[in-house]
Amino acid sequence: MSMVREFKEFAMRGNVVDLAVGIVIGAAFGKIVSSIVGDVIMPPLGLAIGGVDFSNLEITLKAAVDGAPAVALRYGAFIQSIFDFAIVAFAIFIVVKAINKLKKKKEEGPAPPALPSKEEVLLGEIRDLLKTRK
Repeated sequence: MSMVREFKEFAMRGNVVDLAVGIVIGAAFGKIVSSIVGDVIMPPLGLAIGGVDFSNLEITLKAAVDGAPAVALRYGAFIQSIFDFAIVAFAIFIVVKAINKLKKKKEEGPAPPALPSKEEVLLGEIRDLLKTRK
């Protein structure tokens, strides 16, 4: 089998296409969450704790010298990344929970009709016998 044909079979599997769509949507979703965290959640949080802007928090390890940039430990960006992760994880949890709930409802579907009890079956037979005697 040629390499091109083998690659084509691999790429056209449903799993690969689904994965590609998921990655593209995930990247776009990540940008939305980063915007929510950076532009909506962090400013009020920083204001509540004294006007601190998390994205600017850093410890300078070596100052800028002769045009060389400063070496800094940007722990504020790390804190923001933690918030991003927590929000993305929570959002994915909610989506998966909703999908599982829909799957469960779909699997349950309408309940099959209950089978009659032994007494009901016997009573039905007696009724049928009585009808035939008339």
